[in-house]
Amino acid sequence: MAEDDRLAQRFEEHRGQLRAVAYRMLGSVTDAEDAVQNAWLRLSRAEPDEIANLGGWLTTVVAREALHLLRSRRRRREELVDTTATPLPDPVVSAPEGEGPEQQALLADSVSLALLVVLESLSPAERLAFVLHDMFDLPFDEVARLVDRTPVAARQLASRARRRVRGAEPPTPDQDIGRQREVVDAFFTAANAGDFDALVRLLDPDVVFRTDYGGERPPAVYRGAEKIARQSRASRGAELHPVLVNGLPGVVAARSGRPVSIMAFTVVDGRIVEIDGIRDADRVKRLTAGVVRFRE
Repeated sequence: MAEDDRLAQRFEEHRGQLRAVAYRMLGSVTDAEDAVQNAWLRLSRAEPDEIANLGGWLTTVVAREALHLLRSRRRRREELVDTTATPLPDPVVSAPEGEGPEQQALLADSVSLALLVVLESLSPAERLAFVLHDMFDLPFDEVARLVDRTPVAARQLASRARRRVRGAEPPTPDQDIGRQREVVDAFFTAANAGDFDALVRLLDPDVVFRTDYGGERPPAVYRGAEKIARQSRASRGAELHPVLVNGLPGVVAARSGRPVSIMAFTVVDGRIVEIDGIRDADRVKRLTAGVVRFRE
């Protein structure tokens, strides 16, 4: 085997881990793949025989790429007049059966959208410290080098992030994915029938619906069963394609064969407590490519 082929093979052994780190750091499938690809480019120009710990070296490269991008994002947000409008992170959308190896890899990379939304509220340094230490067990000595802080300061970053994550910890969904799907199916049955009372019964009284509309209008957060039940009837007549969204039951909706939205549901004790929706047709099409086949 040629040296380049051996190096590529060694890199592929770490791709899943690198993609998982980048996705948790960035909340974007595309940006995560770009960060991983940039790590490969860096490796191909390096002297691999001089790298004692290839996995650690690659993780560091991906983390630096992600940290740079997070800081650039924050600067752009600070230049906006309205800094309260935060888009939803990219979901990982997969087929409901999730049987193929690629689908399994995607699911392994995914975390809940609710957690990613919380991570979006952290500073870039806090997010890096929390993700690398709490999720991937990277020692604080190594985290400190990435954020140009002392190990004690890196520990404090992770501690602050941990408190914020715990303070906004997303609910734990029911274990039975089949039962969760039944609740979601019942929700759309009631929406199609215009059955307001049935919709309210399926929704937790404090249900939260986060919606990302893309560039046309700011994201929005709706709360309360009755308010969301009234909005849900707008989905009547849509073509519904069941999917998994970050491991949770979800639906891709289309009209006249054109994708219009992705919705992910968190079901706790048989009621829907959170809904995350993306209503940006171009983004929906990109995120569902190869997963959902729409009629022509």
